[in-house]
Amino acid sequence: MESGQLVTVFGAYGHTGRFVVAELVERGFVPVLSGRDAGKLESFAAAYPGAEVRQASIGDPASLDRALDGAAAVINAAGPFADTAAPVIEAALRAGIPYVDVAAEIEANVDTFARFAGADTVVLPAMAFYGGLGDLLATAAMGDWASADEVHVAYGLSSWHPTAGTIAAGKVSRERRGGKHVRFANGRLEYTDAGGSAQEWEFPEPLGKRDVIGEFTMADVVTIPSHLKVPEVRTYMAAGAAKDLMTPDSKAPVAVDDLGRSSQTFLVDVIVRSGGEERRIVARGQDIYAVTAPLAVEAVRRILAGQNRVNGVASAGELFDAPDFLRALAPHITVDAAV
Repeated sequence: MESGQLVTVFGAYGHTGRFVVAELVERGFVPVLSGRDAGKLESFAAAYPGAEVRQASIGDPASLDRALDGAAAVINAAGPFADTAAPVIEAALRAGIPYVDVAAEIEANVDTFARFAGADTVVLPAMAFYGGLGDLLATAAMGDWASADEVHVAYGLSSWHPTAGTIAAGKVSRERRGGKHVRFANGRLEYTDAGGSAQEWEFPEPLGKRDVIGEFTMADVVTIPSHLKVPEVRTYMAAGAAKDLMTPDSKAPVAVDDLGRSSQTFLVDVIVRSGGEERRIVARGQDIYAVTAPLAVEAVRRILAGQNRVNGVASAGELFDAPDFLRALAPHITVDAAV
């Protein structure tokens, strides 16, 4: 249990924000419920009697300052992050507190790294299933390697029923890149008309060989090369999950247990290659949105405990001892050591 420190959650009433608030309470933190919609905030707060509710708007810096007043840290769970990240980071910098977000938007994360490189407190973007987890896994797999030739991250999702926030964020990203595909190759982000090819991936059991969509690019192409010396990062998505995401009338996740998790399961398979050598690490769990909460909250816990290795804007793999962090995620995520 922690010491009752206040942590503001911006976007507290959203799908992922709700998991974050519950995880903070479970860890002994005191969440400050914040967001743009006062009605949704009040309704959500009914589940947390006595919790502070502080409505705030990204267009009103003073309201953000009030939302962060007295807080030890802020977790931004409100997308699209192309809109919310910079204003909330700026408020965190004014307050002198660490900032963590759960952004999966590639362009928003690129913006954060570029714009806040000189930050004097921790700014941690993409501390979520996409971006943060892949970075921790790749960093752990690298081990004592100073560099690698390539990193491959394959997502074996049983299904993917996207939230409204995921759909909105995806629309923003597509618009920002003009409908082009993005990849990290030759040591840089490249935008191209080609991408999304059908392939096969040999996942560890119990999945085995599955159809995947190649160059289904996620935030790992920003987080991993932000600190690891690797010129190529490729990500792949299980074909069935990709189809779910692209279905126009795809339904939102439905809770199947007392924790509010959906029945979705995942297997993240990370392969790092250098020369003729290969290392592999695998993570398994349930519900990509629910598992984002322990990732973000454990990051906050470590930062407030002074366990971060650097200050300023950085990804999870650079900030923390990756193998130790992954061990701390049990029982939410099961990790098979790199081989």
